[in-house]
Amino acid sequence: MATYGSASTVALRQQYVPAAQRGPITRLLEDERRLAFCLMLPTMVLLALFIAYPFVNGILLAVTDTRVGMPGHFVGLDNFTKIWRDDIFHVAVWNTCLYTFVTTVFKLVLGLWLALLLNRHFRGKAFMRAFILLPFIIPTVLSTFAWKWMFDPTFSVLNWVLFHVGIIQTRINWLGDPVMAMVSVIIVNVWRGVPFYAISLLAGLQTISPELHEAAAIDGARAWNRFRHVTWPLLLPVTLVIVLFSVIQTFADFQLVYVLTGGGPANATQLFATYAYQLGIGTGLLSQGAAISLAIFPILLLVVIVQLIYIRRAETL
Repeated sequence: MATYGSASTVALRQQYVPAAQRGPITRLLEDERRLAFCLMLPTMVLLALFIAYPFVNGILLAVTDTRVGMPGHFVGLDNFTKIWRDDIFHVAVWNTCLYTFVTTVFKLVLGLWLALLLNRHFRGKAFMRAFILLPFIIPTVLSTFAWKWMFDPTFSVLNWVLFHVGIIQTRINWLGDPVMAMVSVIIVNVWRGVPFYAISLLAGLQTISPELHEAAAIDGARAWNRFRHVTWPLLLPVTLVIVLFSVIQTFADFQLVYVLTGGGPANATQLFATYAYQLGIGTGLLSQGAAISLAIFPILLLVVIVQLIYIRRAETL
């Protein structure tokens, strides 16, 4: 035993290297704080380049009178005053709130329904779970162009189907009528967003123990009561997080609406993002476009705060 202990001591002494003789990389790896900073540095650089810099640059543009090709001068809050008096901006605010609210409700209801169906055991469920992701995987511009063809007033496949089924007698001008244009962009957004809700909620359902449902069924609870008192309370924290991300993404939606309607007809589908693009890029008024973009921030901040409060309450229940 003594020999073994002596050999072990000698080996440890041979492995130990004084701090003065260690290389800089070795000392860096042994310092947890420096190592953590080095690991986080690439992420910090990316956040600074693609989030912090555009945000700060947008604030600087919003308080100047900068135009394309012309340096601006400081004007304070004049740009915000102009957009506040702009009737089209008021329409864009209403359209964005309506668009976000309606699509979020439909995506949540349909996504939850699909998640409950996919959570059951049936033949080919793995294929169906993969297949349902197709609308979410396809590039937004490509899928929106396909929908734009389906909404075409002359060659619309939707009008053809509805006419032959007997639902309509005349063609529907999907993208030319103000009301139907908003309905059209809502339909496309719901179609694209439902898979995200369905798969995310399905992941939440997978974490709920089947024993809880079995115990409730033994006690005589029906399917609706099991969902209301067992499934929904346990799924609520996950649902609130999903809705939070969806609201942020939908509120700043641009590609879908711009390709489908461009904000028309007569600004019927004009949103924050599309109007900011039209003013900032289309007319060259970069400062006013930046001011409209920044106007989204307080609303989104309020939505995020309210939802985070509900998420914390749901986690403590």
